[in-house]
Amino acid sequence: MALKRYVTEMGMGVDVHGRDYTNAARRAVSDAIRHSSLHFFQATNKSREDMRITLIIAVTEPSAVDSKAVAAELPYGSVTVEVRQGGLEVPNEVGDDAIVIANAAVLVCFEE
Repeated sequence: MALKRYVTEMGMGVDVHGRDYTNAARRAVSDAIRHSSLHFFQATNKSREDMRITLIIAVTEPSAVDSKAVAAELPYGSVTVEVRQGGLEVPNEVGDDAIVIANAAVLVCFEE
């Protein structure tokens, strides 16, 4: 069976102090899904647990992201997290801290 994409949501998350990339990524996922309400389950004869979700996270330090913590932001479906180079880090004036900005794409697919 092939996967067919039904939903694409985008979000942005920020960690203002401490360079917490996981926190910024979690906020980006939360931002992406916060305004979503999916109503196609009955029409497609699928359940929430049938969803195959891919999270694409972009931050300047991909290795600093805890993928399991980010995946836990989604209450349903089977979640895969891909962390890539991207996002933005804005250093403070002194250079000892930075604002970390993460981008997220939430892709919801079903097996067809």
